[in-house]
Formats: sequence, C-alpha cells, structure tokens
Amino acid sequence: EVQLVESGGGLVQAGGSLRLSCAASGFTSDDYAIGWFRQAPGKEREGVSCFTRSDGTTMYQDSVKGRFTMSSDTAKNTVYLQMTNLRPEDTGTYYCAGGYGDKYSKSGYLYWGQGTQVTVSS
Repeated sequence: EVQLVESGGGLVQAGGSLRLSCAASGFTSDDYAIGWFRQAPGKEREGVSCFTRSDGTTMYQDSVKGRFTMSSDTAKNTVYLQMTNLRPEDTGTYYCAGGYGDKYSKSGYLYWGQGTQVTVSS
C-alpha cells in the first residue's frame, strides 16, 4: 500500500522560506512521479511541481519557477519542496501526490497525502 506523509508547513512572512517533506512508501517500481499540489480556499487544486523518480527530472508551474525547488533523498524515500521568496498568493494546503500516470495531470496521481497548511502573511 502506497503511503505519502507530508510535513513542514507553517506560517511565514512574505519573502520567507519553508521546506515541505513528503515521505513515500509502498511503490513497487521506480517509474512513478511525485507531485506537489496546492489548494487555496475557494479555488481548485493546482499543480505546483512534479518529480520523476526514474530519471530525477522536475517540472514547475510558471508562478513558482525560480522560487521553489524539488529534491529527493532516495535513501529516505523522501521528496522535498524548498520554497523561497514566498508570497501571500502561495498560501494554501499543500498536498503530496504519487502515481504512475500522467504526471502533468491530477488524474495521473492515485495516491495523496493528508496535506499540510502553508500560510504566507503580507
């Protein structure tokens, strides 16, 4: 059974930084992707970034390019999202998701974490 556990959210002032972690377990092969999504109140869940386990490639939504960075620690089966220069519009619940499907679509992710709250004050 695949499990994803996020941690690292919190309250930070604009311009500050946070690092989110996603501990993954249960994947049976390396051809999966891990994605970070976020959802602000009253808005749809949107993709922020994704990481392909097999080749280590990462992709980012335009609004976070240059500010967010995904990395992984294969020994710990953990993926990180380092967020810098945070803005109030980055506020939301951040979810880690995993799956073997289309990594650019929510439908490609079968497994979801419980979410962690990120709040950026102005």
